[in-house]
Amino acid sequence: MLCYWGEAVKPDGFGLVKADSVKFTDTGIGYLSPKSGIRDVSPGKSLVGFIRGDGNASVMRITIREDAKFGKLKLLDQKKDKIRLISCGEADAVLLAYGGKVLSLEKSNSHRPIKELSSKTVIQVACGNQHFLALTNDGQLFTWGQNSSGQLGLGKGEPSSLSPQPLKSLCGIPLSQISAGGDHSFALSLSGAVFGWGRNSAGQLGLGHTEDMSNPTCVNNLNQKKTISISCGEEHTATLSKGGTVFTFGSGRYGQLGHNSFNDELQPRVVTGLECLNVSQITCGGNHTMALVESSNMIYSFGCGEQGQLGNGQRTNQCVPLPVQLISKANNIHRVESIIAGGNQSFVLCSSQKSSSNLEPNRRKGIVTLEDKKIDRWVSQCETNQWKTIKKEIKTVFSSPACINGSFIIKSCDGHYATSTHISGLDMESVKTAFDRLAEKKRVLLEVEKVVEKDLLPSLGSTVAGVEALRVFVILPELLRVLNNQGCETKLTALYASAILNLEPCRFTVLENFWSELPKTFLKTLVKLLHTSAAKMISKITYVCRQEIVMDSPLCKLVKVLQLLYKASCTNQREITPGDFIIYEINELLDMIYALDMDINNIWIGDNSGMLAEKLTYLHTLKLLSSSPCIFTLEAKYSLLKFRESWGPFTMVLRRTAILEDCFQQLRAASEQALKGWLQVMYSENVETSDVFKRDFFHNAFKMLKDPESEMFMDNDTKTLIWFPVEPNLPEERYFLLGLLCGLAFYNKSVVHMPFPLALFKKLLDIRPSLSDFAELSPVIAQSLQYLLNYTDDDADNMYMTYTIVWNNKEVELDPDEPGKTVTSSNKNVFVDAYVDYVLNKSVERVFNEFKKGFYKVCDRHMVDIFHPEELRGVMLGSEEYDWDTFRQNATYEYEFHAKHQTIVFFWEVFEELSSQDKKAFLLFLTGFDRVPILGMGQVKMRVQPLFSGTQDYLPQALTCHALLNLPVYQRKETLRTKLTEAIHHRRGFWEE
Repeated sequence: MLCYWGEAVKPDGFGLVKADSVKFTDTGIGYLSPKSGIRDVSPGKSLVGFIRGDGNASVMRITIREDAKFGKLKLLDQKKDKIRLISCGEADAVLLAYGGKVLSLEKSNSHRPIKELSSKTVIQVACGNQHFLALTNDGQLFTWGQNSSGQLGLGKGEPSSLSPQPLKSLCGIPLSQISAGGDHSFALSLSGAVFGWGRNSAGQLGLGHTEDMSNPTCVNNLNQKKTISISCGEEHTATLSKGGTVFTFGSGRYGQLGHNSFNDELQPRVVTGLECLNVSQITCGGNHTMALVESSNMIYSFGCGEQGQLGNGQRTNQCVPLPVQLISKANNIHRVESIIAGGNQSFVLCSSQKSSSNLEPNRRKGIVTLEDKKIDRWVSQCETNQWKTIKKEIKTVFSSPACINGSFIIKSCDGHYATSTHISGLDMESVKTAFDRLAEKKRVLLEVEKVVEKDLLPSLGSTVAGVEALRVFVILPELLRVLNNQGCETKLTALYASAILNLEPCRFTVLENFWSELPKTFLKTLVKLLHTSAAKMISKITYVCRQEIVMDSPLCKLVKVLQLLYKASCTNQREITPGDFIIYEINELLDMIYALDMDINNIWIGDNSGMLAEKLTYLHTLKLLSSSPCIFTLEAKYSLLKFRESWGPFTMVLRRTAILEDCFQQLRAASEQALKGWLQVMYSENVETSDVFKRDFFHNAFKMLKDPESEMFMDNDTKTLIWFPVEPNLPEERYFLLGLLCGLAFYNKSVVHMPFPLALFKKLLDIRPSLSDFAELSPVIAQSLQYLLNYTDDDADNMYMTYTIVWNNKEVELDPDEPGKTVTSSNKNVFVDAYVDYVLNKSVERVFNEFKKGFYKVCDRHMVDIFHPEELRGVMLGSEEYDWDTFRQNATYEYEFHAKHQTIVFFWEVFEELSSQDKKAFLLFLTGFDRVPILGMGQVKMRVQPLFSGTQDYLPQALTCHALLNLPVYQRKETLRTKLTEAIHHRRGFWEE
């Protein structure tokens, strides 16, 4: 049965039955029961389309004669086509046949197939006033028609189009519904994301403004609202959430939003008059809205009623939802199947309670997804004559990002509706099970691989409209896993990495969030796949092809994605460790460079140009790989400093009695390029170069700088660390020069003793310091702050603390807008954050920025970024983890010396008896450093050889650049003790009071 009301059109019943057989209620609702049941209705502005149960379509075009509207129903000549859906616009319509064929109805009522869609299987169509939408079974959306307000979604400045154009910006979004209004359009995803575009003069896009949009734009206020249906009017829009909540927005001029007002709404707003009714369907006419409550078989309407389109017998507008009183026959015997509004008319399709035709799902046929039944059929029938059909189905699913992204969603408890920038909404166990099942038949698996390589990965664009489009990057590793388990050599891993890096950088964060929420087994699988492929490529470069790689090579892309994965794995505490990312084949590449260095420096080799070229190739490879520091061991990172580019030496000539003055003067005058050279130090008293002089220079310069008399720093409470002062007594340029000096030490692999906290190295790497970093600098205050955070609300409120603090002898208001503000349970976290931020950031902002500027004038950023803050501190400052047993075990002896030689025995006996300070002094004497290198004591390999020209009166001598100890052959242990003690405390010409 069909019920209708609204704008009167003659003859009654639209020609579906004889006019005198149409019955009307007192409120103007007509009802009729054609012999051939009506399956779908679509009212437009000047035409109405009907689809019969047998698939035949008829259209009535409406004309005005003598102030009345008339029409004649015409049965369309469909030939063999059976029509499933019809959608009418202002004067045109599109018809959708079973099988997915789309026909365009012209004003003359002639219709033609739309050839541009002939190869597609269309599942939904929608018409606006003069524009059209079509959704295919593989998730592609096509638009055509008028584009005056951007309603085609093709981008700014794009003209109208007579032929369907793919809406590429929604590629990858698994769409469940499309809808078109007057001059605006909407698309709904499977997980409830709502995208709108086109005319927005009244806020009908729900974006909070009235600017037209020429690209699909997500309605963020509807995120995670479980939206399941959208309907568009002339200038308003309604959405329905699972659970029955209705939102409306746009023009409220006629009350069509149902908010008990006639105001426009620029953002989605709940229709409170429909709350708790569990609405099951919504539909928008031109300026009115209807809602169906299936449980009670009740219809509610609101909005423009000037043509009787509200079904209440009145000709007035209505701004709140009120029930429509259908005839008792329809209410009691028949079930309302579908409500349809359009223009100034309203229709209701009813069926008997016993025979539901289920019209709404028919109108909303969905895209193809990968389901268990489909996979089972592929696997069981792939060796039969069904293979051709199966191949076609595989191509449909696996060539479409939308189909893949619409598969494997969490259906339990509607979990996929929680999809956000942090949650993928995927059931990963279903993904694993599906690909394991596919792998049971290699024929099926290889066909999937071929389609993914040829069609799917190349189709992934750089711009995605919503986060659901990123699911494919979480799903595909399971395909790579089963291919790898089958022993299939595949290009897919590198192509997969390339597709990820083609995304907009802002999407990397979302993908990292998706990865970080993965169960550890799935994340480990992805890490292993990328790691294995990259390791094989590095080995091939090292030992086989020795070819130079370029920035966009597959290897570079693989390791860049590994770095993204590393960042994701660090987000949560999980069983994946940094060691899972390290590619040890890089060490083999470094060994090859060391070997080439030795061969190049071999004076017996003639032409070494080939080896030089090979070395440069390897160095270039290392430089490109260094953008992914997670794959390097600490030893490999440290080696990169040795192989950095430099442009000759940077020489400083200093006076021993004025090294800081001379040093700073020459640093001021040096160019940036000169500072990047390897440092040579000469002393005016002895104009020759030696690595010993460089190490002496750094040791003494930094010793002077950290001395309290320098006034450059403040000491922490325990006098163990230094930090920048709040109000420096020295010009800020001094800190710039300090940064230059620290940069020189870093680039020249010189360990210095500047007891900075870890916070400094975090700040150099643009990592924000935390309370734990503050605890290192000021443990007592930090502990008090932690106690405050741990206190219950009542305890915190009774602390009587304020935002006024004292730091470095200066009183500071952490909230300048409210001096003396009290710390409470509600603001204690803000107080602690402000305290830490002031000490480690705001109070030292000017001087630290000068320091940082100087540091990076010397150091290339990429060479610093390869280190973690802890590693950077270790490289520059070394450590105090003195392992003297390892130091002794690593010692080697030359010429007549050996481990049991009497002088060597004396030496170690004396060494063991030295105080800890004297042992450090000996390390300084031997290496030029008094701290342990970051790689540990194992890196200090002392060589001991006899000082042949020396007598018993000679002091031991050391060549620090080689850790070489020249030891006179002392006959007595006491002599060795005396001379060694004198040597390690010698100042090497530096004047000291």
